[in-house]
Amino acid sequence: MNAAAADIELFLDMLAVERGAAANTVEAYRRDLEDADASIGGLARADGDAVARYLRSLAKRGMAARTAARRLSCLRQYFGFLVGEGLRADDPCAAVDSPMAGRRLPKILSVAEVERLLDAARGAADGPRGVRLVALVELLYAAGLRVSELVGLPMSALGGDSRLLLVRGKGDKERFVPVGDAASEALADYLAVRKAFLRPGADSRWVFPSRGGGGHLTRHRFAQLLKELAARAGLDPAGVSPHVLRHAFASHLLANGANLRGVQTMLGHADIATTQIYTHVLDERLKALVAEHHPLARPAAPGARTAIAPPAAPGTAAGDAPLAPFVNEG
Repeated sequence: MNAAAADIELFLDMLAVERGAAANTVEAYRRDLEDADASIGGLARADGDAVARYLRSLAKRGMAARTAARRLSCLRQYFGFLVGEGLRADDPCAAVDSPMAGRRLPKILSVAEVERLLDAARGAADGPRGVRLVALVELLYAAGLRVSELVGLPMSALGGDSRLLLVRGKGDKERFVPVGDAASEALADYLAVRKAFLRPGADSRWVFPSRGGGGHLTRHRFAQLLKELAARAGLDPAGVSPHVLRHAFASHLLANGANLRGVQTMLGHADIATTQIYTHVLDERLKALVAEHHPLARPAAPGARTAIAPPAAPGTAAGDAPLAPFVNEG
């Protein structure tokens, strides 16, 4: 075993024992480090230039910048471990920039596509399972819940107001999420038939109980039901998932004038930077704003002047309309 191989084993042991990394995670790190060791010609002798050349070689292989950045993160953790253990004096990754990855925009459905999905669900609601499916889809889109939050929703989340949910999200942080009338009515219809999903005489703390081991509907099963529904609605099932509906919730709110901070709160994002991935939908709003309110964006009448006139002074002749005020979008 060469020096690099021995160091790699020490690092992987640390991941498994100290950080409790899963076996698949440890193997992923192993593959990345072994690939870098072979490409560089020995990690033990690697310097900053060697690491930079390795990253350029990944780009030549056609590797996505995001994946290459993950490889660099692996090397940084590896060399940081060696420095911390006194097995190496320097970190060759210290001066290496991470590959620039373009921002990945979330996949969403249009408002019309969501309507088709909901119409298909309502059309199939001819029994308890159909009624449950309507409630699930309505709630997911109306409240922008994570799928784990939806299927694991406890009865205590409903409280006395069916239009307000108390949701426990990541880090056990709680938030109130309002829902509209359609989702509230769908939920009420479902609660009337909820006992069909319980064993006779039994009860459950979950809004969407199941007779399986977890006690409630699983994420996997709901994702299956959603893809089946997408096919019935004439949509591509590959493009429909619980998270895509969550993205649609946020994007459609912003496109219709919602405040970014409010959307952040409803989604349960700890950092507004996470919510900002949805701001691409604001481009069309800004274009429409300029087209509607900027004087040069309007079609000019025949013979009209194209220059912007200065604000009218008191006593200006009638007919010189003032500029439309800028709309505060919050």
